[in-house]
Amino acid sequence: MLTSHTYTIRPSEIQDTRQLMDLDALVWDKNTSPAPFHWRSRQQYLQHCPPGSQLLAVQGERVCGYVGFHPATAMPVNQHVYEINIAVHPHDRRCGIATALMDAMKQHAQEQGIRKLRLRVLSSNPGAIAFYTQCGFLTEGRLVSEFYIDGKYVDDILMSYFIEA
Repeated sequence: MLTSHTYTIRPSEIQDTRQLMDLDALVWDKNTSPAPFHWRSRQQYLQHCPPGSQLLAVQGERVCGYVGFHPATAMPVNQHVYEINIAVHPHDRRCGIATALMDAMKQHAQEQGIRKLRLRVLSSNPGAIAFYTQCGFLTEGRLVSEFYIDGKYVDDILMSYFIEA
């Protein structure tokens, strides 16, 4: 668990579920995801995001943001790779929370023997692309015109960060 002057980073717990569902509904939209997260139930959420599958930035009991992680595939030969996603509440942006979460994710991955973090970002989200690049992520691929959103074709950019052993 990491603590700053204003927030603590810790693994997600069952009692965080409602706030995490609300945060997903707030931040995932057509500008950030081709398929925004709209959980139908707490049970559905917990099936996809069980406790401990996210690192949270919290102020007291309030969730400010998270970085979620899971094995990229179920294949044993791919278990050294985590697929990640990150979200920060709009009121808590530009405060260093996303950077702190990404740093904590890198540390957690290294402790778990993970060698690679990967994510996907829409080409229509230049702020996120710049943030990931600043965090050391490299573009590994680009699926051109992968999505058609609001009358425009949008590329799906594949980015990765390699963990030093």
